[in-house]
Amino acid sequence: MEWPLFFIGISATFVGTLAGSGGMINMPLMMLYGLPIHTIISSNKFANTLSSFSSFLVLLKKRDVHFNEVLYTIPFTLSGGIAGAYFTSRINEGTMTLIALFLLVFALVLNFIKKPKALGERESKLKKRIYPLVFGIGAYDGMFGPGQGTLLMYTFLHNGFSYIKSVAFTRFQTFISCSGAFTMYAIAGMMDWSIAISLAAGSIIGAQMAVRVAKRMSMKHASMIIRFITVLLILQLFYNLIF
Repeated sequence: MEWPLFFIGISATFVGTLAGSGGMINMPLMMLYGLPIHTIISSNKFANTLSSFSSFLVLLKKRDVHFNEVLYTIPFTLSGGIAGAYFTSRINEGTMTLIALFLLVFALVLNFIKKPKALGERESKLKKRIYPLVFGIGAYDGMFGPGQGTLLMYTFLHNGFSYIKSVAFTRFQTFISCSGAFTMYAIAGMMDWSIAISLAAGSIIGAQMAVRVAKRMSMKHASMIIRFITVLLILQLFYNLIF
């Protein structure tokens, strides 16, 4: 067991489950640990596959979401994750970072100018216009990942879902896109299993802790955390582009 990676997995997934962008914690730390970028990405996809499914399962059992609600997103998210992993070697990291930076700035502005709907106006179904978005975010997740969870949270919150339901949808989409990406990386022989398993073990614990905290959070507090995480991620991505 690689204990530093185990604890990185706990902290990053705890944050990532509540507000997205756990990758902004674990990817830089794994780089400092001296791991190559493709090992970092593939290990993250494996860890996120297990941790996101474990947290989604908790919310599913508690009936915070129903499986038939997320069922129709599977083809879009899965194909996005597979496509993203396939094209990783064809798109440089700087370009992916620039795309993520643009999307996150746009999402942050949207969050300030467009308030989530009141409780009585909340939606119960996904609109069809969301499907291309989950495909695109899934593709980005397969390619790189940091900010993917935050983008999904914005997508579902502004579709009219409650915070806890947005968490459930985000964890399910993460599970599907990471499953597709992880499969592609495994086929390509890019997996370092000792690293991946250590990170996954911590990630599962972090996810289980976070879904229990999420149940106690109000929409106001959740929105504040998401905005704070988004600002930190934008600053980090901007720093990466310059330096």
